[in-house]
Amino acid sequence: MPILYFNRLPSVPLQFDDSFPEQAYQQPLLSVRTAREAAYVAIEEYLNTGTWVSDVLDRVFKTGSLPPIERGLAMELACGVVRRLATLDSILSQLVARPLEKVEPPLLSILRLGIYQLALLDGVPPHAALHETVELTKRLGRHQWSGFVNGVLRGGTRCITNEFDTKASSRGVPVSDGRYRRLVEPAFADPTSNPIGYVADAFSFPLWLVERWASRMKPPDLFRLGAWFNTTGRLHLRANQLRTTRDDLMAALTDAGIAAQPVGDAGSVALEESCAVDRLPGYAEGLFAVQDLSASRAAMRLAPQPGQRVWDVCAAPGGKTCHLAELMQNSGEIIATDIRPERLALVEENRQRLGASIITTRLIGEDGSQQPEGPFDAILVDVPCSNTGVLGKRPEARWRITPTGILELRRVQERLLTAAIERLAPHGRVVYSTCSIEPEENADLVRRVVSGRSDVKLVEDELFLPGQPTDGGYQALLVRG
Repeated sequence: MPILYFNRLPSVPLQFDDSFPEQAYQQPLLSVRTAREAAYVAIEEYLNTGTWVSDVLDRVFKTGSLPPIERGLAMELACGVVRRLATLDSILSQLVARPLEKVEPPLLSILRLGIYQLALLDGVPPHAALHETVELTKRLGRHQWSGFVNGVLRGGTRCITNEFDTKASSRGVPVSDGRYRRLVEPAFADPTSNPIGYVADAFSFPLWLVERWASRMKPPDLFRLGAWFNTTGRLHLRANQLRTTRDDLMAALTDAGIAAQPVGDAGSVALEESCAVDRLPGYAEGLFAVQDLSASRAAMRLAPQPGQRVWDVCAAPGGKTCHLAELMQNSGEIIATDIRPERLALVEENRQRLGASIITTRLIGEDGSQQPEGPFDAILVDVPCSNTGVLGKRPEARWRITPTGILELRRVQERLLTAAIERLAPHGRVVYSTCSIEPEENADLVRRVVSGRSDVKLVEDELFLPGQPTDGGYQALLVRG
């Protein structure tokens, strides 16, 4: 049961039952004509049903006629508002006389959109942000709110300056690492005396999560972490070794006018600007997979050999699975499993596009039933986790994590790792991998599993810290004796 941010302050999130029919909530706006309208639709549907922002926008884009430049702005606005809900509400609390929980939810979404443009979106003049937000209010048929929206945002233009500081303060809105937009009046906790409160509100995270991080990080590290998770990361592509090389991929991108540079040791390249992946040269031909640098290390750490029998336990969407096939030179057998057929379909789609013919997909039960029989020479256990190492990837992710959820995930993670070890051949290798930076899901769990066995040894493990230089996560290599 994920935690959602339901038009409330971060201190009082509501719980949302997974059984709630997402399509039960329908937007009143039938024709989306602008980026701000599309963003409003996505924000409202997320807050009312929990539907992923990107899923709503995909639907809007497919049924509408927004030009590419408007689509990019819609994505920036919708993702930015959901990501920075606590930041925006802290500022709005200084501008709205009544408590925000008493503001009509749709009206609060409109105000958040306006303040986001004023405080966090470079390149939009204040007068344009104010005018377009008021026009959005009218377009939504909420003419009775237009005067109120105009007044609040005019107050925002007076309190949100165009001056920036390099150090955090109670008046500083974090825009990027080491860059804080100055407010006329304090809106946040003092970062010196209350760094946890400052990070929770100014960077926009659940307070309990910041408290957890603060138990093992110093304030400057917390600030860097917050900045990393609030910044759009660079897109990384890994050249498909079955069909091309990194040099040839770089050449194809350069010929198409797309700036990129080689990074890492897995045949990866980093794009200078974000773009639609399926429109990149070589996508349809399967010349690359989208994969972050830390994620690409998992298959390399497992190091499967041609001709071996390999199991990818939680395979969807298939990026790591296909990387395994590349390292095996498409020779041998890979069984890719998952618990949902729609997710296995993604593995199959990637397998076909990338030409990884040694992969076979198989549906398994949530209780671990119908798992393939061993022995396997190598097993990748990329477990479901809290995703605290990749909170910048999905704007909603930070609001869906709960302390109870982490405890529940630990039981699943331990069961999956134990099942993998039981199916290893003698001298077989297993890599346990997460996208989390929480010790209970990572080193603590692995050592607990290993400590109770004499037939398996922890050879090496590595914690990837977010932003140093890419996504966060954890990987451990175990070998069975």
